[in-house]
Amino acid sequence: MNWLSVFVLLTVTGLVHGTWDTCGWTCGLRPMVSDSIPHDDSMTRVVGGADAKPGAWPWMVSIQHPWMPRLKHLCGGSLVSAEWVLTAAHCFNRIEEIGILNLVIGATQLTQPGPGAQVRKIKKLFRHEKYNRNDKSNDIALLELNEPVQCSPYIQLACVADPTIRVSELQNCWVAGWGLTSEEDTDSSDHLQEAKVQLIDLQLCNSTGWNAGEIHTHNLCAGYPEGGVGTCKGDSGGPLMCQDNNAAYWWVIGITTGGRGCARANLPAVYTSTQHFYDWILAQMGLSPFGSAS
Repeated sequence: MNWLSVFVLLTVTGLVHGTWDTCGWTCGLRPMVSDSIPHDDSMTRVVGGADAKPGAWPWMVSIQHPWMPRLKHLCGGSLVSAEWVLTAAHCFNRIEEIGILNLVIGATQLTQPGPGAQVRKIKKLFRHEKYNRNDKSNDIALLELNEPVQCSPYIQLACVADPTIRVSELQNCWVAGWGLTSEEDTDSSDHLQEAKVQLIDLQLCNSTGWNAGEIHTHNLCAGYPEGGVGTCKGDSGGPLMCQDNNAAYWWVIGITTGGRGCARANLPAVYTSTQHFYDWILAQMGLSPFGSAS
């Protein structure tokens, strides 16, 4: 069966641009922000700083550790169903007890989350079985929440890019996170930052003078050749998001995994491709490509 047939089946069962829980039948939409009006391209810098509006990225999750200084923020994540958050495996390298972590969903400013925010605990952590902390290969994880979230204008589900999406053709791409706004900073950003980025060809990203063969085939690169714009420490686990070329909804096509430094020239940020791990994501959530529980 080809992927077009699978896509039709997934659409019918609500697993592509849809969901299988109480949050409704759509994902990737931003009720608080009109996508019919283009973003101001002057606000193009997570490093450099551009405050996101409340509800701008309603699937954003702040993973917080009580022992972290000041804001407690550890990593980002994306809400992909009412009970599941997609993030990076390396966020948990030094975490011995996941039960002490908090997941803050629906917030824009961490010190003032607002009435639209909800807090959950982690019921179970699923890290990719082939994750390698030394080279960050297969750097992907899913968090099962202790109880479902309730969707609202401030909390919506992310659409995960499936194998039918032509990722390289997507043009309006953004990153967001509460990470450092420069390499010299020591504290996470209190206010969610957003940045418009360009997808960078993987072969170029992996070439001499760039990353020199360190990038995996299941990675993506995004930023700008000249640097100055991109993710930084604390943005790990958060999404690389691109708007569909023919609709208002957004696809999470990548998970922030790292890169050398922050927004350096010829060293754009590196992301784990969600499309590459689409079947793995469904399997961890107990779903098959045909919508039935495994």
